[in-house]
Amino acid sequence: MRFIATNLEGACIVEPQLHEDSRGLFARTYCAHEFAEQGLVDHFVQCNTSWNARKGTVRGLHYQLPPSSEVKLVRCTAGALVDVIVDLRRDSPTYLQQIAVELTAGNRLALYIPGMFAHGFQTLEDGTEVFYQMSEFYAPKLSRGIRYNDPKLGVKWPLPVASISDQDLNWDLLE
Repeated sequence: MRFIATNLEGACIVEPQLHEDSRGLFARTYCAHEFAEQGLVDHFVQCNTSWNARKGTVRGLHYQLPPSSEVKLVRCTAGALVDVIVDLRRDSPTYLQQIAVELTAGNRLALYIPGMFAHGFQTLEDGTEVFYQMSEFYAPKLSRGIRYNDPKLGVKWPLPVASISDQDLNWDLLE
């Protein structure tokens, strides 16, 4: 695996090394030893999947408060999406800065998201599926969100929003 740094400290793109032959391909997508060598969280306690019927669907921007702040490893297993993360660590030099990364079933990239980052995505194709590995168990009382169109963040979603939950529409704006 190759770990590609982003401009947000602690966040990186994980690129698997593909081994191809006449049968197809094989790639390791996670290895605790390699993650630990990079100084990344190397233990995940929960896996989630999200299937999205429509192109243009937005989910997020979600995060959990300490002590259940989640590190996430996110990949697209079908279709394509743009994944957006926002640094919410008040003591970080990149506080409230964001990046967007295109994850597709074809490029096989994953995004490593540190704790106290808001995370959301928009699907670029119908039938997009997302697979998440989580470092902490879901804690509903510590679950939070930021509105997807918060003007303070100015996230540039690539498509008009075709589908979004009521909860995601009604998160508070940043102050």
